[in-house]
Amino acid sequence: MVFRKLPGVSASGMGLRLSQKFVFLLFLSGLVTLCFGALFFLPDSVRLKRIFLSKNENPAVTVGSDNELSKKVPGDPEHLRAGLKGGEGANVKLKVSRKPSVTHGARTVERSVGSRAQDERSPARAQEPAARDERVTSAAHNGERASAYSYEAFKKCLLKPALGKNKGTPSDSETLQRREKVKEMMKFAWDNYKRYAWGQNELRPLTRNGHIGNMFGGLRGASIVDSLDTLYIMGLMEEYEEAKEWVQNNLNLISNGEASLFEVNIRYVGGLLSAYYLTGAEIFKQKVVELGEKLLPAFNTPTGIPRGVINLGSSGTSWSWGWASAGSSILAEFGTLHLEFLHLSQLSGNPLFTEKVMNIRKLLNKIEKPHGLYPNFLSPVSGNWVQHHVSIGGLGDSFYEYLIKSYLMSDKTDQEAKKMYYSAMEAIETNLVQKSPGGLTYVAEWRGDGHLACFSGGMIGIGADDGPAEQKQHYLDLAAEITHTCHESYSRSATKLGPEAFRFDAGAEATATRLSDRYYILRPEVIESYMYMWRLTHDPKYRQWGWEAVEALEKHCRVDAGFSGIRDVYASTVSHDNMQQSFFLSETLKYLYLLFSDDDLLPLEDWVFNTEAHPLPVIRKTCLQEHGAKQDHGQTDLE
Repeated sequence: MVFRKLPGVSASGMGLRLSQKFVFLLFLSGLVTLCFGALFFLPDSVRLKRIFLSKNENPAVTVGSDNELSKKVPGDPEHLRAGLKGGEGANVKLKVSRKPSVTHGARTVERSVGSRAQDERSPARAQEPAARDERVTSAAHNGERASAYSYEAFKKCLLKPALGKNKGTPSDSETLQRREKVKEMMKFAWDNYKRYAWGQNELRPLTRNGHIGNMFGGLRGASIVDSLDTLYIMGLMEEYEEAKEWVQNNLNLISNGEASLFEVNIRYVGGLLSAYYLTGAEIFKQKVVELGEKLLPAFNTPTGIPRGVINLGSSGTSWSWGWASAGSSILAEFGTLHLEFLHLSQLSGNPLFTEKVMNIRKLLNKIEKPHGLYPNFLSPVSGNWVQHHVSIGGLGDSFYEYLIKSYLMSDKTDQEAKKMYYSAMEAIETNLVQKSPGGLTYVAEWRGDGHLACFSGGMIGIGADDGPAEQKQHYLDLAAEITHTCHESYSRSATKLGPEAFRFDAGAEATATRLSDRYYILRPEVIESYMYMWRLTHDPKYRQWGWEAVEALEKHCRVDAGFSGIRDVYASTVSHDNMQQSFFLSETLKYLYLLFSDDDLLPLEDWVFNTEAHPLPVIRKTCLQEHGAKQDHGQTDLE
């Protein structure tokens, strides 16, 4: 057998020239460097890093970095939209609620946020391995800074005492009597919750037991946290102390439950923030900052737009609702974080909370808005609109609310929020505001059915002062017209309570024409607009309309062991849904109490209400700095 000698190879066939050995070693060292570089710097390498890093080392995390693997599945995701109501039609449907719909047939529908079936079907389920590291880093940051916030400095920056000169007590006897009735309703609702459902999320008054649900993951006591500020404002101090003690001893934030980012933020974060600002009790600040940390992993997406569902445990997973179009995030959910997250930065001294929500705004400003409007569904992966469906109803509403309230909460310094809000209002008026043949003003949708969140009367009202001077009266008039339309939806029912959704078509106006729209689940939105319009105009009709709602609640929703929603507002004999919603205590009764109080109880110059009616103070940055509060990492200067 003949061996052919190859160039550069020794006679033995195994040797290499010195220059070739050098090149080979250089190549090998480069390969090793590349492998270790990939190990330590690729986005999804945290688990591998832990093999090499000690337990005490935590790799730094870049704000807004992409730390996820998106799970893709083929096929049309539209069949997953179980939470959305029917297709397009010729008539116009106006939805009273401003919250993304979680109800059907007057019963709360539990979205199966913990379902593994949904996990397999959803195109947007993502593992967030870097989330824990971000939370650890953020928690350490907060531990250093949280104690620097000065509650005394905050109080000095309020223009008026939070509870007024005399706790908002009205001077006329009739209004005082009505306010006392609302207070009695709150105590009745609270006492029955305490007796039959203490520590659980909500009360089932017909069966006299508690309801946990799964919107809040492993969190408990939603009615307690939602009620803290209402109890305090009403002077129900024994009940408030009970609630405070439960928060201190029983509110367990160590949970692997999977929850709605939106609901946890507006109810738990909002409730704890307002309780702290009203009372100064450190336990509320401690709990809310700890809970805020647990929400940060939802933002670990390619765009920084958070997903709708968050695992509150250590896994750091988040994903989109299975029914959301193409795995998208929902405008009314990711757009309803700004107020609370700015205050989390205020209390903790950690800028990360503010940076997260400012990144959302930055992206929204960058992308194209069809006709100047913001569609309801946005991809957290691409940062593009998934479809051009626009509404200020249940999927888009509180985004617009938080724009004007962000401006007001900044002591009117957030010029970016102001510009976004008034530009959106101009587009809404141009494209969506309509008047029925009967003379009722409403806001339709862009394409398809029309929805209206009846809170928008109040929203437009509080924004009237700061728009163009020539538009002030126009905005007040528009707010009054929309509030009137929503009142009509109440007055045209047998129970004098409004349906979940109502329509304008050839046969009816401000009336629910479908059986599935006729329920009332103790909603606050119409009453909220009454309260704002009373404060802005002092027109006595708003107090009268509020009292009509009190009488209807007492007659049709009060049962032996609490308050219950009803299935058909047009039926003379009501059928109850067996649920006392936590927002009934947080919103409906609070807004009624404020409606019958003097304006100096939680004056609007000092306080902005989040979308769960939790009052948050105006951030007077200069004043807080002058009085020594830690502000270096609070609100971002937008001017």
